[in-house]
Amino acid sequence: MTEKSKSQKLIENIFLKKDAKRDWQDNYIWLVEEVGELSRAIRSKDCANIDEEFADVYAWLLSLASTMDINLDEVLLKKYGNGCPKCQKTPCGCNHREEDDEKV
Repeated sequence: MTEKSKSQKLIENIFLKKDAKRDWQDNYIWLVEEVGELSRAIRSKDCANIDEEFADVYAWLLSLASTMDINLDEVLLKKYGNGCPKCQKTPCGCNHREEDDEKV
């Protein structure tokens, strides 16, 4: 088992007691709201606000994971620890992302 990151531990220390009282759907809604704020900051090129919104999105993602008893470092390494999940190369050597872009 991988130890939780400093970031995840920090957010747990600050917010877990409060966030754990909500169900996962409510915490997820908060995360999505912050992603929307990040999107608006990026689209408007509001550089002063972009850093803050990235931090908010990351904090809510960490908090949601913690309330669901998920260690984000552990699941990230499990999926991407050997490189690209499709071709197992670092950097990715396949074109699955380009193929996805063509579908949009």
